[in-house]
Amino acid sequence: MSKLSIVGILVDERTKSAAKVQEVLTKYGDSIVSRFGTHDPGEKEHGLITLNFRGKDESLENMIHDLKELDVVTVKSINMK
Repeated sequence: MSKLSIVGILVDERTKSAAKVQEVLTKYGDSIVSRFGTHDPGEKEHGLITLNFRGKDESLENMIHDLKELDVVTVKSINMK
């Protein structure tokens, strides 16, 4: 069953790691309903991405796993429905 989740992704060294993060997000793009990204004005090298993700638990877990393999990323998720 498809679930709706909110995913927060904190990216360190964003200018160096943006391409790798984008690669993972593109892989799961069919499940990403919306995406919002911004940098931290106090820390130029920190970025925050929030996603609305609709998909199966396994797909969400796989995306989170792939993101966490990038050492510069912290990921948290909330199941909404």
